[in-house]
Amino acid sequence: LAGPSATMLMGDMGAEIIKVERPKIGDDTRRYAPPYIQKKKGEDSDIAAYFTSCNRNKQSIALNFTKPAGQAVIKELLKDSDVLIENFKTGTLDKYGLGYEQLKEEFPGLIYCSITGF
Repeated sequence: LAGPSATMLMGDMGAEIIKVERPKIGDDTRRYAPPYIQKKKGEDSDIAAYFTSCNRNKQSIALNFTKPAGQAVIKELLKDSDVLIENFKTGTLDKYGLGYEQLKEEFPGLIYCSITGF
């Protein structure tokens, strides 16, 4: 939860945040509930209040970065990015050519922040 919290604070301070979520499934925290966000008075939605809180001020895209097409989209986004924050198990993005060692030459000004609880 450190990555979502860090990017939440950055968004609160005015940074443009683009959150990458898995296609069809999204972020697991969408379902960290109860409590849920209400659709209307007395009727819950299926979106967790926690998810809404931690992801305020963020844009979200559904992208499969395990596939070459998804990796290409990430690299296109990085052309205009200052910071990449990820909180996967150590080495996860390396498997897809998106680890620090693979990106540092192509994006020398990129700040790469890896936060993990694993």
